[in-house]
Amino acid sequence: MFTGIIEALGTIVRVEPQAGNLHFTISSPISNELKIDQSVAHQGVCLTVVACENGSHTVTAIQETLNKTNLKDWQVGDRVNLERCMQANGRFDGHIVQGHVDQVAQCMERAETDGSWRYTFRYNESSGNLTVEKGSICVNGVSLTVVDSKLNEFSVAIIPYTFQHTQFNQLKVGDWVNLEFDIVGKYVQKMLQHRSYD
Repeated sequence: MFTGIIEALGTIVRVEPQAGNLHFTISSPISNELKIDQSVAHQGVCLTVVACENGSHTVTAIQETLNKTNLKDWQVGDRVNLERCMQANGRFDGHIVQGHVDQVAQCMERAETDGSWRYTFRYNESSGNLTVEKGSICVNGVSLTVVDSKLNEFSVAIIPYTFQHTQFNQLKVGDWVNLEFDIVGKYVQKMLQHRSYD
């Protein structure tokens, strides 16, 4: 489990295809502290560390992960948000994040608004996912509060600290991001769907 509070930024230094999988080697300030089999969220995607060496670590994305996330577009030199799983005695500074991406969304607008940044994202509503104003959303692994919510679109506001210390400062219009919708909202939605079938 994660909280959506980014711990470090990593840089992709190697991408290696193998059958239908992709192996990503990432250099980061926390790589020396990682262990094989440890779970780490990369842009909001929970991946298992398979190797560690010389200040970098390697993770593997299978075809299912590549199909549902933006990992297939990752290239050498790209920066990624990193978060280790939450410790049992930790605080929930963000919200409950599983590291299981629901779908991708495209950045439609990026605007600086008097000291903060506003991003608008559009996603395919056919999957049934939804947002609510003042609710939680995880974008590329970052726990954020929804500012405006529409059927297939929402906006978030980014404070300067988050802008400077996450991959958001490189995110531009047209880029695709990973979305994980609020787990509580997903359960409520599922219960309501079952009730409508009765």
